[in-house]
Amino acid sequence: MIPLVLYIVVASNEIGFLVPIFEAIRSVETGGTTQPRDAVGDCGRSIGPYQISRAYWADSGVRGAWMGCKDRKYAEAVMVAYWKKHCPEALRQRDLETLARVHNGGPRGHRKAATLPYWKKIQVRVTQKPKTRLAHSRAGWIPC
Repeated sequence: MIPLVLYIVVASNEIGFLVPIFEAIRSVETGGTTQPRDAVGDCGRSIGPYQISRAYWADSGVRGAWMGCKDRKYAEAVMVAYWKKHCPEALRQRDLETLARVHNGGPRGHRKAATLPYWKKIQVRVTQKPKTRLAHSRAGWIPC
């Protein structure tokens, strides 16, 4: 059960550009598992669809509980708060590379060579065209 929390309210037009990076990070962090909320990594130190550690969550300042990071929307609020704290200019400039590398490597992650391979994985997913979903109709399978 996810505790009652105060979510960060951000206008959708302010963070709408983050949808592709959220999807890319979720894909890289959980490998496309069918139950990303149940994903556990780093020997139990990271949880949820974005593999957020207790330290990352605490540093974000978002109220609630670390286990709330299993919920996608709560975890996204944690990420936005973390980015607002550690790389606000990247958020304003829509610098997806810095956002991804800080998510992966901490407050100075964008300066660490070790986060470059992570960024490359994210970059591939961010620049991919979305897959066309198909729906079945009497005429056969059609794009939707």
